[in-house]
Amino acid sequence: MLPDTAGLRLMSSTNQSSVSEFLLLGLSRQPQQQQQLLFLLFLTMYLATVLGNLLIILAISTDSHLHTPMYFFLSNLSFVDVCFSSTTVPKTTSSPTSSAMQLPS
Repeated sequence: MLPDTAGLRLMSSTNQSSVSEFLLLGLSRQPQQQQQLLFLLFLTMYLATVLGNLLIILAISTDSHLHTPMYFFLSNLSFVDVCFSSTTVPKTTSSPTSSAMQLPS
């Protein structure tokens, strides 16, 4: 026996909007100085990340005592971190220096 659904309406509404970009709004009254500071901050963090991960990969590959599964996975994780950082950070650092203050999603 089916339940009585005469009083219920079936609603199938979904969100039809989509976001294609993020707008970056200024945080200070001196946007040029802020852009330079953000660029230097992201560049410093990017270089530290890449150099640190490359040093981990180099240390694991050169020392034969570190050729164990744990260090194999650690070197793969460092490699993935270098790849991820190299795809996201350059786009983030180039956006504040360009005239368009938008990031694609």
